[in-house]
Parts: sequence; structure tokens; C-alpha cells
Amino acid sequence: MGRGDLTNAEWDRLESFLPPGGARGGRWSDHRRVINGVLYRVRTGVQWRDLPERFGPWETVYKRHRRWSADGTWTMLLSRIQAAEDAAGRIDWEVSVDSTAVRAHQHAAGARKTPARRSSKGERSGDEPGRSGVAETGDPTRGSGQIGECLGRSRGGFTTKIHIAADGRCRPLALVLTPGHYGDGPQFERVLEQVSVPRPGVGRPRTRPDHVLADKAYTSRKNRRYLRRRGIRHTIPERLDQQRHRKNRGSRGGRPTGFDRERYKKRNTVERAINRLKGFRAVATRYEKRAYIYLGTVTLAALIIWLRT
Repeated sequence: MGRGDLTNAEWDRLESFLPPGGARGGRWSDHRRVINGVLYRVRTGVQWRDLPERFGPWETVYKRHRRWSADGTWTMLLSRIQAAEDAAGRIDWEVSVDSTAVRAHQHAAGARKTPARRSSKGERSGDEPGRSGVAETGDPTRGSGQIGECLGRSRGGFTTKIHIAADGRCRPLALVLTPGHYGDGPQFERVLEQVSVPRPGVGRPRTRPDHVLADKAYTSRKNRRYLRRRGIRHTIPERLDQQRHRKNRGSRGGRPTGFDRERYKKRNTVERAINRLKGFRAVATRYEKRAYIYLGTVTLAALIIWLRT
């Protein structure tokens, strides 16, 4: 077993959830060796062709990662491990939300594009830049333009943004990708909608945190209404311009929002979760052209964090 590979205990937790084999003909290469190969690349950020020989042909490792990123296998494994942790009562449901920009390598550009669609008025659509929209990739295996591949230009350069919801033990509960120039606030609902931890046996997955912590980027009225509608308590500071606007309106401005300074200090959990994710070099710098493959890379990093916390 090499440095950073799955331990026997970690492998025992994953083995029963893995696909049994190829759908047509032949047998797949050993799952453990291939996963260790993908993990080595995610941890070190090396090019696929430079994988050590002990992991087998690099094409096999890359294709398995690409396939499992497209069909949701990595997401399924993360969900199963989260469910086991929740069943054991080891998830702290005081959830923090934040985002981080990731610099995209120049090799991440140039993914194939599908032909642009035309609207009813004859206008081209599908790759229009925006600062607060939602990037829709549609079929993950088909190209969808720079915005669809979650690549954008921001003050940090050519970037992708990872939006994350983390539990109170600094572990990612939900992950969303957008282009780097997209705002944080408009993605708030989308991130929390991704929180879904299955329950053992019969029952709906748990989707509602006990409490949500977020910074001033998420302080819009729309986000607060969303949390109230779902019955989720929250601690989000109010921006100074919002406070002035409310006071200028007098009685029509409504009551001040509640804010617990001591509780807000716990928001550092999401910052620490981001630091853990960026400890994987293929997460800290995006090398993949396709958004669904990069999301698979980030999901695998989150899975390892859950296994080792």
C-alpha cells in the first residue's frame, strides 16, 4: 500500500457499494487499484500519463474516473458514506455555506461545443456570460460552451467557483460548480437543495439542517425568505447598506434581523472544509476541460475527507 492509498478499513466501507463489473464482456480491472490511481492523481495533480505503473494502464484509470463522474458513481459513494455517518449520529447539522474560486489551468480551456441554439426571435443562446445566473450543463457528456463548463473570467483570472455546504465537523455535505464570476448569493438555494442524506431503511432523505451560517454575501431578502419558508434557523449578518435602507424607510422597513455573534464564530467550519478540499492539488487547480469530470474530482476529494474524519 502506497502513501495516500485507501487503507483496509476505508476499502471495507466502500467495497460493497461499488459496481460488480463491466456491463458487456470481460472483467473490470481491480477496483481498489484503479481508485488508488485516481486518488493519487487527485492528491498530486500529475498528468494522467504520468501515473506510476503500479496503478496499471493510465487509460484505464482515467476512463474509470470519467465514467464514474458521468454516471454519478462518485456522488453515490459519498451519499452512502454520509448516510452511514448520519445513522451513527456523527453529523453535526449546524451547516455553513460559502464558496471558493479555483484557478483553471490553460489546459482546461477548449472543450468541444455543441452548436448554439436559436431562440424564437432568432437570437443565439447558451453561452451568454452572467454574474449571478446558474450554469446548466445538461447532458454531462456533451459540450455546452464555456459557461456550461463552469469556466469564467474574474479578478482571479480564468476560474471556476466551488459552492459548498459543510457540516459542523468541516465535511462537505453539498457541492455546486459555477463559472468563477458568478455571485455567491444567487447560488444559496441551489447549494442547500443539494443537501440530501439518505436514511437507513424506509424514509425520505434528510434535507433540512438544524441551523445555517453564512456571511454577508448571502444576506438577501430572497435567501432569508427561503430559509423561513423551510423552517430553518439561520445566522447571517446584515450589510451596512441594507441597515441604512431599512432605517430610512422607518416603520415600513420592518424589524432588524436577529444576529448571534457567538454562534457566527462557528462559520469557520466551512473555511476549514475548503482548506481540506484544496489540500488535493487537482482540486486547488482545475485541469479538466469538462465540468462533470472536475465535479467528480471534487466529489472524490470530499469522499476521502468523510472517510478520514
